Amino acid sequence: MVCITNVRLLLARHGLSPRKNLGQNFLIDEHVLQKIMNAASPGAGDCVLEIGPGLGALTRGLVDAADKVLAVELDKGMVDFLSVEFNEQIRSQTLEIIHNDILKADLLTLVGPYRHMRLKVVANLPYYITTPVIMRLLECGLPFESHTVMIQKEVAQRITAVPGTKDYGALTLAIAYHAAAEIVANVPVNAFVPRPEVDSAVIRLTMHSRPLVSADKDSLFRIIHAAFAQRRKTLVNALFSAGMGESKEHLSDTLIKCGLRPDIRGEALDIHAFARLAEALQGGRACLHL
Repeated sequence: MVCITNVRLLLARHGLSPRKNLGQNFLIDEHVLQKIMNAASPGAGDCVLEIGPGLGALTRGLVDAADKVLAVELDKGMVDFLSVEFNEQIRSQTLEIIHNDILKADLLTLVGPYRHMRLKVVANLPYYITTPVIMRLLECGLPFESHTVMIQKEVAQRITAVPGTKDYGALTLAIAYHAAAEIVANVPVNAFVPRPEVDSAVIRLTMHSRPLVSADKDSLFRIIHAAFAQRRKTLVNALFSAGMGESKEHLSDTLIKCGLRPDIRGEALDIHAFARLAEALQGGRACLHL
């Protein structure tokens, strides 16, 4: 295990301290670090986009295993620290430290030159930007193979939820459209310095080669968002309240044609059922990519 005292000494030596406004919590548990490495599985031929390297606990393992690491860090103090700590790897061009905000960085310019390599993401995300960062990465158009990210446990449970559960919702389906999600490690608060207020989890998103269903994306997610905006309503009532369908009777008939009960709620549908419904409401037929 990485010693807590060592982390504090490192910070003090470089005049640094955890910045609460950036959601900085430094991982000190060696076992968790190894689980992240195992899940990401960096290797020869890989280019890894690391988000939030902090003090470089993961960075060292990544640069030892992958051919290229692009580490994006918002905190200038951490950038300066990493530039000294990893001077040799930077000079050998194995590692590039980028001082930028991952929500503002031009990902195509940053990662595009390495798209001939296997692209992977490894990240310890501040809780307050988890969803926007993940969705930006999934929708940026770069052929990432996988995303291994540390996030709030509650969000991880929502991402990996199954139909019919309280955690299942629009976020679950937005991720499922792009990738298969699994929790690879649960991380308690005592694995960090300073301790966060809630538990964390590491998830791995393995990208589909193409979207999981072929229904028109805008139509599909218009229905999904309507279904979960008022999740206690039946799907017919939720969709009709959102201005969809000619009438409730029309919506009920459409659900029946899709093999669904007319009194069903949106939380009971998986993405394939939502895709069938989206195509049916457009007068078409959903095709599944198997």
